[in-house]
Amino acid sequence: MKLTIERAQLLKSLAHVQSVVERRNTIPILSNVKLEARPGSLSLNATDMDLDFVESVLADVARPGATTAPAHTLFEIVKKLPDGSQVEIDHSAEDGLLTLRSGRSKFSLACLPVEDFPVLSGGDLPHGFTLSAAELKTLIDRTRFAISTEETRYYLNGIYLHAATGAAGDVLRAVATDGHRLARVEVTLPEGAAGMPGIIVPRKTVNEIYKLIGETDSDVTVSLSETKLRFAFGDAVLTSKLIDGTFPDYERVIPADNDKYLDADVKVFASAVDRVSAISTEKSRAIKLSLEKGTVRLSASSPENGSAEEELEAQYDSTPLEIGFNSRYLLDILGQVEGETARFAMADAASPTVVRDQADSGAIYVLMPMRV
Repeated sequence: MKLTIERAQLLKSLAHVQSVVERRNTIPILSNVKLEARPGSLSLNATDMDLDFVESVLADVARPGATTAPAHTLFEIVKKLPDGSQVEIDHSAEDGLLTLRSGRSKFSLACLPVEDFPVLSGGDLPHGFTLSAAELKTLIDRTRFAISTEETRYYLNGIYLHAATGAAGDVLRAVATDGHRLARVEVTLPEGAAGMPGIIVPRKTVNEIYKLIGETDSDVTVSLSETKLRFAFGDAVLTSKLIDGTFPDYERVIPADNDKYLDADVKVFASAVDRVSAISTEKSRAIKLSLEKGTVRLSASSPENGSAEEELEAQYDSTPLEIGFNSRYLLDILGQVEGETARFAMADAASPTVVRDQADSGAIYVLMPMRV
């Protein structure tokens, strides 16, 4: 294998593939990236056995071939080469080394046999549809903050993606919850998605696809089965295993009869929450909302730091209510509201609160209160 490639193109692809590779591996081949040169292009492939990423980039290929090289080491080398430089990659089966040259720099890296590299991207994926990058970004961006990190409840360690019927008709819905808060966001159901099974997309896959779609405007082709999911866009393909578990019936935790409504200016309210919470303890991050007609008073206190209080004008016409929240969870939800106003629907100090984005009827957030 012998080829020449622009540093910028190689670095961009290596940045994508090396983030899939775990820093510590008990299986040596999983620390490597598979490099496959074909006429006119170089394909880079990395996997951790649960997630597989392949990307092709333009290259001037003098001799086709394939090998594997240490992903993180290769990335660090290319990152430190001068901007605008050309990179020559040469691999000979005789010495088993990958030689990388750029200007006066030369590096030799040990390789592992390409035959040992696992193949994850095969298999039949019977369901398929196409989403715009913006739609997929919306589904992920506005729900991923609520993904659980508690490994014992592994079925909550991802985003539940499924077809559903919403107020505006058939929708593709993304849901995430960690037991303290819940995010539910939807887009119009794309053609071909009607018969898809409900799937749980793992947290690592969610984070990787989110980084990738931030760099593209092209449509994303989604293919899936009950055990595997594939995203394809541009010259990149991401294949992932799914979480094997049953996502809880989230509809049961979304209250339908909360009758105390607070309408608040998102930016003003979020800023006040952020200021007042500076006094709360690092562990609980507790903040109290005292609601009366026309006003909401935010307060926090801690034995170490003292107390804080701020009063805001707000639309509230129900009976007085005091309710406590984790300020970080509250700010996470307010950060997802795209409109100017957020509507809080409450029942009492112990029941879940529903937060709606007044500019997007398809987005619903649920926040569990806490004692303060």
